[in-house]
Amino acid sequence: MRIIADLQIHSRFARATSKDITLANLEKWARIKGIDLLGTGDFQHPEWRKEIDAELSEDEQGILRSKTGFPFIWQTEVSLMFSQGGKRRAVHVLIFSPHKSSTDAITSYLGSKGRLDYDGRPIFGMSCENLVRDLKAIDELIEIIPAHCMTPWFGLYGSDSGFDSLQECFGEQAKHIHAIESGMSASPAMLWRFKEQVQVVSFSDAHSFWPWRLGREATLFELPQMSYSSLVNSIRTGHGLVGTIETPPEYGKYHWDGHRICNFSCGPEETKQIKGICPVCSKPLTIGVEYRIEALAKEPQGYIPKNNLPFFMLVPLHELISLVYETGVQSKRCWTVYNELIALFGTELRILLEVPHEELVKAKVHERLCTLILFGREGKLQVTPGYDGVYGKVIMPDQQARLS
Repeated sequence: MRIIADLQIHSRFARATSKDITLANLEKWARIKGIDLLGTGDFQHPEWRKEIDAELSEDEQGILRSKTGFPFIWQTEVSLMFSQGGKRRAVHVLIFSPHKSSTDAITSYLGSKGRLDYDGRPIFGMSCENLVRDLKAIDELIEIIPAHCMTPWFGLYGSDSGFDSLQECFGEQAKHIHAIESGMSASPAMLWRFKEQVQVVSFSDAHSFWPWRLGREATLFELPQMSYSSLVNSIRTGHGLVGTIETPPEYGKYHWDGHRICNFSCGPEETKQIKGICPVCSKPLTIGVEYRIEALAKEPQGYIPKNNLPFFMLVPLHELISLVYETGVQSKRCWTVYNELIALFGTELRILLEVPHEELVKAKVHERLCTLILFGREGKLQVTPGYDGVYGKVIMPDQQARLS
């Protein structure tokens, strides 16, 4: 069975998240988006856990089901802040649990290391190596994946506080890391150049349930059944892992180097020329993902490994509609167009990936919107790179045509 999974979710109890996140809202918008499986998010948070227990039931396959049957898996994200190699480190990791008893044991373990009630993504002062060692002692089926691995401050390979390799970060426990999560500012093709022997997966890190956040990145699986063991086996071996849905890396908030407060950004070559110093304020630039990729890469641009998987560079449909109609993503006009398209074609991801061009034209979809949708499928979207916390911006269709 083909499954589109988004397994990096947060509850409303995590910082900087929508206060309206509920399991019901997550399910509702996952169905509209076209997502088949969600993570629960924040399972160790006491208040969110009460809602999970009240609204979801675990089946024999380790899958949590809502009252209407929609599937979730036990999932959380934690922030590890520690010193290693004479440097401050900060790495976010995803944790997947195979069943309720292991989830309870993980929660007890995390509770012994610090408070669980102040943030849905709690901070702990332990190393990545120790976390993996201790979780594997609880249950071998627990899966740990470094999240948004290139983010400057909280990514495994981040320019500010990360590491140069999986081995450096996880030590002897690196053998238990089977996948890395790409994050919005990097793509699988960029990470292939590291030649780490792991799978590349992608998830949204959604801080709300709205469709321009939920499922903006996701992973495609072909599984024999909807089960935790099948899912984790696919992540560990690559068998049944079909590919990923990504945003263009330039769309991410940390792709280029720059300073948001100075309204300045640049690519790696210019950063080298100005020696990493902002020409506006004379302070060090926030070094982005593209620069860091070049610093760590073992292979040149364009390198493709033998067993590479396809990936699709998509921008959320609301963002494309907003661009074409020159209105906000939450405007009445944007919602009207979006809802009309969903009513006609079923789900957002089907619209972005599958609906034939002639059907879009027949439905009288705006010509420029059709162009952007097709450009996304073909990997031709042109995006002004994001930097220092600022999202990248998609370029309009007429400009795209001149640039492509």
